[in-house]
Amino acid sequence: MTEWEENALKLENQICFPLYAAARKITGLYSPYLKPLGLTYTQYIVLMVLWEHQSLTVGEIGKMLRLDNGTLTPLLKKMQNDGYITRTRSVRDERVVIINITDQGEAMKEKCRDIPFEVGNCVNIGAEKAKLLYEILYEIIDIQERNCDE
Repeated sequence: MTEWEENALKLENQICFPLYAAARKITGLYSPYLKPLGLTYTQYIVLMVLWEHQSLTVGEIGKMLRLDNGTLTPLLKKMQNDGYITRTRSVRDERVVIINITDQGEAMKEKCRDIPFEVGNCVNIGAEKAKLLYEILYEIIDIQERNCDE
């Protein structure tokens, strides 16, 4: 057995752990800003795609955010109950649910405007490193989608 094989299961040799810990750390940085607004991080990113597109299907939102319907459906129901979105079935295909942002959801954009800057100030890794990290993370996401989906 090689040294690499012997050490393969050491936590310090895993790329998955720092990715997991960093993701938890970053999403946790959003809590002090989102909690007073009554939003979770996942609701926030749903609003972000709707601020950009206004109307999307559940499938489109899931694809953009890499979330499955089982995660999105209860989240979207809550967001509808809170008045941020509407959910309607497509006339062409009843299986397709269309999500539209409401005026209340659109108004939340102004309340969230400074959040990326506040979180960015907490991370403060510099623009070059941030851009490189962004590119590497999307490279990893794309590799996973091309080669290793279940």
